[in-house]
Amino acid sequence: MEYEKGYVYRLMDQGGPTDNREPYFKEAVEEMMRARTLCAKANATLPDDPSYVRYLEELFGRPLDDVRILTPFLCDFGNRVKLGKGVFLNHSAILSASGGIEFEDGVMSAPGLRIATINHDMNERHTKYTYGKVLVKKNAWLGMNVTICPGVTIGEYAVVAAGAVVTKDVPDYAVVGGVPAKVIRFQNPEEQKE
Repeated sequence: MEYEKGYVYRLMDQGGPTDNREPYFKEAVEEMMRARTLCAKANATLPDDPSYVRYLEELFGRPLDDVRILTPFLCDFGNRVKLGKGVFLNHSAILSASGGIEFEDGVMSAPGLRIATINHDMNERHTKYTYGKVLVKKNAWLGMNVTICPGVTIGEYAVVAAGAVVTKDVPDYAVVGGVPAKVIRFQNPEEQKE
């Protein structure tokens, strides 16, 4: 059967499932190899050599003059990540982005961020995958070694405490922490400054 270009991404946007044995999945494999190769080149460049950014610009298909990403950095689907203005991703971030990741303006993360947008089918775990987009809204702050699971939205100005595993949506202005993450308190929106 013939599949048109982009079919695999439409399936991902619908939450799947996809099957890695099907011919349409070849397009996803090609993007994974492209992304992993560009990340490897960026990570092989000394961190004080700003030329590593050109590999990340190729990865995301956009200039990064308004974004800062520190290496080492891993992302398997650069074409599935949207970066707003003023985003800062500290070193050792891993973005498993096939389901889509969007960082709105001003998002900041500490080292060791982990975002998953893909999951394996419980019964056919080696071949079938499901997906859930992750959205991190304006000025959210993600602490060290935070893990965000598929399908989660982090609200505006939310703070996710170090080591948290986020399995459910986080409201605007919430401070969450723990495994699984729970609301600890809310910030005062009037205290937030642009």
